[in-house]
Amino acid sequence: MEPKRTSGRRGSLIGAGFFARNHLEAWRDLAPQGVRLEGICDRDTARAEEAAQRFGSRPFASAEAMLEAIRPDFVDIATTPPSHRPLVELCAPHVRLVICQKPLAEGIEDARAMVAACEAAGAVLLVHENFRWQKPFRRMIELLESGTIGRARFLRLTFRHGFDIYAGQPYLRTTPRLAIMDVGVHLFDLARRLMGEAAAVSCETRRLNPGVAGEDAFCALVAHADGGVSVTEVSFSSRYHPDPFPQTLALLEGDAGTIELRADYRLVVHDGTGRREENVEPAVPRWGARPWHAVQDSVLAFQRHALAVLDGTEAPQPSGADNLRTLALCLAAYESADGGRRVTLDPPPAPHRSDTNSQVGLNQGGVP
Repeated sequence: MEPKRTSGRRGSLIGAGFFARNHLEAWRDLAPQGVRLEGICDRDTARAEEAAQRFGSRPFASAEAMLEAIRPDFVDIATTPPSHRPLVELCAPHVRLVICQKPLAEGIEDARAMVAACEAAGAVLLVHENFRWQKPFRRMIELLESGTIGRARFLRLTFRHGFDIYAGQPYLRTTPRLAIMDVGVHLFDLARRLMGEAAAVSCETRRLNPGVAGEDAFCALVAHADGGVSVTEVSFSSRYHPDPFPQTLALLEGDAGTIELRADYRLVVHDGTGRREENVEPAVPRWGARPWHAVQDSVLAFQRHALAVLDGTEAPQPSGADNLRTLALCLAAYESADGGRRVTLDPPPAPHRSDTNSQVGLNQGGVP
C-alpha cells in the first residue's frame, strides 16, 4: 500500500445518486480553494459516467480500482447505510479523511467498527450531518455560545410536511426504519449540539402512510445530562399550505432568553435587551433553487468545514466517535417506541483522542 500524502486536496466520491448531486456541485464550487474530485464511483456505470463527464472527473465502477488509480487525500461516501461499513473499512487505509453520509450505520457495532478502522489507519472520520450546518442553526449556535440566552433549558425541533420524499428516493418506501433514521438522526445530532449529551429518551412512532414500510412520524422527549429537555417532532404526512418542507422550525429557551426559528427563516431573539428579529435565509447557491437552498447551502458549508478538517485547522463536527452517541440515541428511541417505556442511555465514555482528531494528526496523516 502506498503511503498517504501529508498534504493535498484530491478527492473522490462514492455514490452518484439522488443527493450526491449536491455534493458534486458543492465540491465544484470549492475548486478555487484547490480541491478537485479526481474520481466518481457508482455501481451503476452509466450514472458514474454521466456524473464524471458533467463534473470533469473519471468514472469508476469499483471503489478499489478508484483508490488504486487516484490515491485521493479524501473520500466522500454518499451511499445508503448498508454499504457504509465495508466502504469505510476499505477506504480508511488509503486516505487521510473519510466523509460518510448519515446515518453512520444501521447498528452500533458496525458504527464502532468504522470508527475503529479509521483510528487504526490514521484517518479522520467525519459524518455528513448537514442540519447543524444550515445557516439558521449556525446562527442559533453562535447566539447560544455567546451567552445571549444564558444556559439552554428547553429545545423543540419540528420537521413536519407532506412533501413527496419518495419520488426522488423510492427505496425509502421499503425501509423498515424510516423517519428516525432519515431525518431524526439529523435532529438528534442538532439537539446534542445545542443541549449537550442525551441521558434518556421516550419516543412514540406512527405509520400514517399505509404505502410505506417504516414509521413516517415520531415524537421524542429527550432528557439531557445537564438537566435540559428537548422535544423532536417529525412527520412526513402532515398537510400545510404552503408546505414548509424542507424547513426545520425550532424553539430554544435559556435561563436568560429565548430564540425562535420561525417559517420563512425568521429568527426571533428575546433577551435582556428586548425582542429583535433577524432574517437568516441563506443565499441560493449558483446551482441551487428554492425551496432546497437551505439544504444546498448547508452542504457547501459542511464541505468547507471538511476542507478545514483536512488541513488540520478545525476539529471534525461531528467526528465518527461523536456520532456514535447520536446513533445510540436513534436506536434508543426505537427501543422506547417498541417497548412503550423510557430508555436510559449509557453515559459517554471518557474523552478519547479520536473524538477530537488533533490538527497535528491530520497534517501528519495519522492520529498521534
